[in-house]
Amino acid sequence: MNPQTATEFDQVIARCRALFVKKATDYGTAWRILRTSSLTDQIFIKASRIRSIEEKGTQKVADDLNGEFVGMINYCIMALIQLEMGTSTVDTSLPAEQAIALYDKEAEHTKALMLDKNHDYGEAWRDMRVSSFTDLILMKLLRIKQIEDNAGKTLVSEGIDANYRDILNYSVFALIKSGYIS
Repeated sequence: MNPQTATEFDQVIARCRALFVKKATDYGTAWRILRTSSLTDQIFIKASRIRSIEEKGTQKVADDLNGEFVGMINYCIMALIQLEMGTSTVDTSLPAEQAIALYDKEAEHTKALMLDKNHDYGEAWRDMRVSSFTDLILMKLLRIKQIEDNAGKTLVSEGIDANYRDILNYSVFALIKSGYIS
């Protein structure tokens, strides 16, 4: 395994985390009211926009596509936190220190999974196209939606959390390949 991968992962997450912290300062933790299905839909919107622009080759809204991958990373971490804590409809406030600690915990868990998979797959992602990550993310989102429609139950498949972690890792890979941390 390429030892650079862990460093690159950390660099991407550090930039995503910095944005998460700034948004928490601006908005608090209002996202705590969102059900995971709503977070899934937010990620779906971002991935759909990326695919649409990839297919058309042009865009009319000047927002950077890397920002969409950053958004998906942060939404995945929020969703993982929501899966652990549950949705809060009464008190959406979460102390900033606690929200950041939960963010770090989910990022570290996902990094460990990525390192394990990279060991087994030999870092095949480095030879993939960014558009393939987009497609894989959309597939994972459709799987999550089906699991959500099945009230979270699966017969033989990974759960919702594993799919969010894969989306997070695919988004990190896309940002690395796009030169986001160069």
